[in-house]
Amino acid sequence: MLLKRVVVAFIAIPLIYLCLTELPPIYFLALLAVVSALAQYEFHAMYKTSGILSVLGITGGIVLLASSYFAAATGAWDSALTALVVIVIIITSARLFIKREPTSALRDIAPPVIGIVYIPLLLIPMWYLRLDGYEWIILLLLSVWSADTFAYFIGKKFGKRRLYKEISPNKTVAGAVGSVAGGIIASMLSGALLIKELGMPALFLVGAALGTITIVGDLVESMFKRDADIKDSGNLIPGHGGVLDRIDSILFAAPTLYILRMLL
Repeated sequence: MLLKRVVVAFIAIPLIYLCLTELPPIYFLALLAVVSALAQYEFHAMYKTSGILSVLGITGGIVLLASSYFAAATGAWDSALTALVVIVIIITSARLFIKREPTSALRDIAPPVIGIVYIPLLLIPMWYLRLDGYEWIILLLLSVWSADTFAYFIGKKFGKRRLYKEISPNKTVAGAVGSVAGGIIASMLSGALLIKELGMPALFLVGAALGTITIVGDLVESMFKRDADIKDSGNLIPGHGGVLDRIDSILFAAPTLYILRMLL
């Protein structure tokens, strides 16, 4: 398992770095769209949503991300909200006309709609961060990955007290402390090298916030998986599970960094 993770990281990290540093930003948005579509597909599969509602949800997610491109280009920041409203209307209307029986209507509609809000909507801040400079994406990814790594090893070594056993029995308080520490260390090191306008106190705050919200993002996906009674969202990535398993923390960390970016 560990070897598979190392091999995947060895391949994926250089490709992501090249995409960020050598290609125009639009390619990063395209990457986000692909990741979003795969993660939404897994989310729909968790709740056994298929057919036209799943297709509309995934297509809507791509449209929502595309709308963020035009929002940034034109300054019409409400375009993403308009796209979201239209997508929700289309999905709910589709359920109305393709299935006359009203029973389970909310259960049918909820996964594609929540999937759009949970995945592509929360990925949009990564696009705006990329437009501010690829350095912000590197800081984000390094902080989240460092938080996850510290949480795993410190939790495994020192973890005794469970953090939230009803949702994730393997997570411990020690692991949570490790997550915050990992976020701080990565934020301060990468920020000092790449984002010099932020001082060490600000980078400390950013790292602590990312290390904390990383835990929450991970637990939220665990909540969904326990509700769906599955272990992994998918098996696309060897040693890592599904795409959603890999981005669950980033989904919450990216908006957090974007907000802090505006405040700091």
